[in-house]
Amino acid sequence: MDEQEREQTRELGAAETDGIHFLTVIGQIEGHMVLPSDTKSTKYEHLMPLLAAVEESEEARGLLLLLNTVGGDIEAGLALSELIAGMRTPTASLVLGGGHSIGIPLAVSADRSFIVPSAAMTIHPVRLSGVVIGVPQTFAYFARISDRILRFITDHSHITAERFTEYMNRTGELMQDVGSVLDGPEAVRCGLIDQLGGLSDALDYLHRRIRGEGPEIKKGPEN
Repeated sequence: MDEQEREQTRELGAAETDGIHFLTVIGQIEGHMVLPSDTKSTKYEHLMPLLAAVEESEEARGLLLLLNTVGGDIEAGLALSELIAGMRTPTASLVLGGGHSIGIPLAVSADRSFIVPSAAMTIHPVRLSGVVIGVPQTFAYFARISDRILRFITDHSHITAERFTEYMNRTGELMQDVGSVLDGPEAVRCGLIDQLGGLSDALDYLHRRIRGEGPEIKKGPEN
């Protein structure tokens, strides 16, 4: 590993070995607003050019996305998710610890998603911080944002819109909030995540893709 690669690993949580590029999304996904310096965050403006570079690189033959995020900025998370979903390079995601909130589209954006049994994923309605004007247009705006997220998730996983909405609007599970927390096995059972597994499983999948052994690309909910 040369000095440039070491610096990239330190600053961006990115590394590459044997043709597979590793990219981490940790803490809170930072969007248009800069988070406090004591908040662990992933800056989307750093990841966007990195993803484009991986797609264009002749050396990068696969991408493994390592996720342990509490969520964050909606538009930033969706932008990164769309970039990953649009890559020709074989991709896999692995949820470790947590893939909460807007981390869910990131998890399902890869060609195949994995989750360890101890990980968790929180599904909840759209929430905005700051001043909110109490007019019908505001609630219509919330609905449009929620629809964008729901459409992306159902297009890139096997969960149905009805099932995801049920989890999102569930009451009595989250203290002072609406929604659900899924552990690894439940996330797989409901079709949100493709497979229970760890690092070796995700790497095995990418190596099979690189060898041309089965694309296994998702095309939306199963009937």
